[in-house]
Amino acid sequence: MDGAAIPATLVIFGGSGDLARRKLVPALYNLARARLLPATLAVVGAARAELTDDAFRAELHDAVARYSRTQPLDEDVWRSFAAHMHWVSTPGDDGYAALGRTLDRLDLELGTKGNRLFYLATPPGAYVPIVRAIGRHALARTTEGWSRIVVEKPFGRDLASARSLSEALSDVFREDEIFRIDHYLGKETVQNILVFRFANGIFEPLWNRRYVDHVQITVAESLGVEERAGYYEQAGAIRDVVQNHLLQLLALVAMEPPASFEPDAVRDEKVKVLRALRPIRAGEVAERTVRAQYGAGYLEGARVRGYRQDDGVSPTSETETYVALKCFVDNWRWEGTPFYLRTGKRLPKRTTEIAIQYRGAPHQMFGREAAAGLEPNTLVLRLQPDEGISLKFGAKVPVQGVRIRAVNMDFMYGTSFAGAPDSYETLVLDALRGDATLFTRRDEVDEQWAFVDPIVRGWAAGNATLPLYDAGTWGPTEADVLVARDGRAWRKP
Repeated sequence: MDGAAIPATLVIFGGSGDLARRKLVPALYNLARARLLPATLAVVGAARAELTDDAFRAELHDAVARYSRTQPLDEDVWRSFAAHMHWVSTPGDDGYAALGRTLDRLDLELGTKGNRLFYLATPPGAYVPIVRAIGRHALARTTEGWSRIVVEKPFGRDLASARSLSEALSDVFREDEIFRIDHYLGKETVQNILVFRFANGIFEPLWNRRYVDHVQITVAESLGVEERAGYYEQAGAIRDVVQNHLLQLLALVAMEPPASFEPDAVRDEKVKVLRALRPIRAGEVAERTVRAQYGAGYLEGARVRGYRQDDGVSPTSETETYVALKCFVDNWRWEGTPFYLRTGKRLPKRTTEIAIQYRGAPHQMFGREAAAGLEPNTLVLRLQPDEGISLKFGAKVPVQGVRIRAVNMDFMYGTSFAGAPDSYETLVLDALRGDATLFTRRDEVDEQWAFVDPIVRGWAAGNATLPLYDAGTWGPTEADVLVARDGRAWRKP
């Protein structure tokens, strides 16, 4: 695996865009501040706009000063980092030819030796034209060094378009050179799922259908669509969150122990889970799915508009902002154990968590009255915010006689460790190193779309309604019914 100390050039297509300003360049600055970048890293911004190198640097200086997780901006670090930042305008083939000349010049001047990381920080519609231009101008094939490309989600909007994108990428790059980024996988708490399960000896024996009653995975947002209405109207919650974030979290929870922590060993096990997902066919969506859309309501005491009243949204929109699914992993470990997934916008708070609820004791020897305060044992992995892990269990109340009450044992990241790196810092550094463990492989993407596409078709055929839920609530009553039919209830984070 290539080390991060190898000099390289990072080309950011969409280099002056929102993702570059808010996430990518602040992440690079923080890596430079922590001395984790190669001794020489050139950053080349590329887009249609005409900018000078100095104007590009000044624009990103202000962005890093505003969005960096470390404050205030260290001007010495910035000057050293920005010294090798350049801009190339790419309005057409002439622009890509100029980009090629710039990359060749940097190889000679800085000793980057043809090591190139291309980052697509553009709207998805630009991916294929950019990749074809890279191939046409042979930017990814040098006499020495490596070439890689980072692709932001969405990876298509269905299985057919995802495969078409993969084919276009594979015309220019090998699969081991393609890094499909899901920023959720770069979060420290998400990576800790594997450490928690497989580095400790006490949890894995209880991580199966014999002891687990069910699993709930929640990705909740308090915000609405904000400036993303144009994208969201086409994607909805199913494509925006379920197809990627939620299914990746499910795979990490349900996967078997890999033989090693090598990229393909980990991803092989995730793919097995995705292939074992019981399909939700078009005719089953009414029983195993709920879709809904937020209406007007109150959040933190303030009145907020409904989705159809948001800027850029059709007043007759049928786009879902909430999805709940009842899933099963049909394998030896999990057969018959339901995985309840839900995501939504304009919910009471922003939170992502995984709750593993265990089966009750087979015999309650303390009597109904003494155990009135007993609740199911629940292991909760809080991924954001308030990152940590809690375990709920019954304890004796210190009174005469026996009375049991549920209590929590908590671990908090903030009290045990210093500040965690941003997920983009982790993922960009891994891409420079060539470590694909936290990136999504082509067959993972295909399996995720193969699971989601029949659900979307069932909804399009009118097999499920689109109820409204008040902003500031935990979703529609139909979602409560989905789990109540099994004698269960959603956990309130």
